[in-house]
Amino acid sequence: MRARSLRLGGAPVLLLSAAANAQQPESGNPINIAAQLGQLGLGLVLVVGLIFLIGYLMRRVGPLAPRGGQHIKMIGSLALGPRDRLVLVDVGGKQLLLGASPGRITTLHTFDEPVAELPVAAGINSDFAKTLRTLIKREPRT
Repeated sequence: MRARSLRLGGAPVLLLSAAANAQQPESGNPINIAAQLGQLGLGLVLVVGLIFLIGYLMRRVGPLAPRGGQHIKMIGSLALGPRDRLVLVDVGGKQLLLGASPGRITTLHTFDEPVAELPVAAGINSDFAKTLRTLIKREPRT
């Protein structure tokens, strides 16, 4: 290892030659490119798999943030089959019964008077919040 001295602004600085610091593979330990490519490929598969898993979970769970300030509110829903549902919605104080199937939504009935109460605070009284409180406090389910 060769060392050289250099003065910068009056202070001596020790420089080592670039050849001494260069890391060259020894002849008995060659670089295994196949192992590095395998590790890179595995990392890529894990990241892409994680992205797909998060996307799947977001579709199943839906957005968790409360939706404030909307004029259309879903009051209730009833599954009629694997792809068909009845949905009761409130639009500007008027309640509508809708039939929803893939590619089609049909208004079945418009109610003059409300048939169901609107949820007061969906964020605090949601099913998830009740379940979480039950698990934390071990309250009996209602």
